[in-house]
Amino acid sequence: MHTITLGQARLTLLRDGTFWMDGGGLFGLVPRTLWVRQAPPDDLNRVEMALNCLLIEADGQCILVETGMGAKLSEREAGFFSLKRDGGLTARLAELGRSPADVDLVINTHLHNDHAGGNTTLVDGQAVPTFPRATYCVQRREWADALFPDERTRATYLSDNLQPIAGQVRLLAGDERLTPSVRCVVTRGHTLAHQSVLIESDGQRALFVGDLGPFAVHMERLAWITAFDTEPLETLETKRAIVRLALEDDLLLILDHDPRVPWGRLRERDGKLTFESATSNQ
Repeated sequence: MHTITLGQARLTLLRDGTFWMDGGGLFGLVPRTLWVRQAPPDDLNRVEMALNCLLIEADGQCILVETGMGAKLSEREAGFFSLKRDGGLTARLAELGRSPADVDLVINTHLHNDHAGGNTTLVDGQAVPTFPRATYCVQRREWADALFPDERTRATYLSDNLQPIAGQVRLLAGDERLTPSVRCVVTRGHTLAHQSVLIESDGQRALFVGDLGPFAVHMERLAWITAFDTEPLETLETKRAIVRLALEDDLLLILDHDPRVPWGRLRERDGKLTFESATSNQ
């Protein structure tokens, strides 16, 4: 686990695990000869991806961004992804002396299974909310799209991640502030209502970008967009705006899937963007 203090907020990376996904899906139109330099694949052409979640302790609240894949997958399903969890998100919380009941807010950037699978857990074979006290915050349009998936999305929008938490969901209508330090901002492209999470404290700012930029290289290179994005041209323009903001405001960017560089800052030198990894300060 890694922790950074941002003003009065404490940010801790919690990893639900790692999994392997087809490199062509992660890098879309980018030729394999280019992306293999950034993420060496295995013999099945898969690249390792992290399930990075973020614990925000701010404004007297315990706020969790993303819940990873969770523990509901069958052995066969987990094997398909070569999923490794080592106790997963709840074990990482326990290492901090926290339990699921301590979480006040859960924010899902979107509801794909690798971001919302840990929303629920199995008890006696039934899916129930993992975080019994928490309000789950998601964009209204994302919730609707997840409840009524199409042929392209039904394999990742899973009812067991959604229906059990319906009574605890807060549906957001665009950009909304959840606490004095935490705002959700719509970053459309990966899905129609994908959101990122902005943390602001004492003049310092950080942005959990979600699947706007899964790896550091996706933020360095505007044209590198996943094949999973619903609106790739929207992703392009959203990334352009976020990159500009990151350079102007020295934003700490937090990445959801990069197994090696989970957070850092963009720098521009001679017209080229580079992502500089941040180090924990605690």
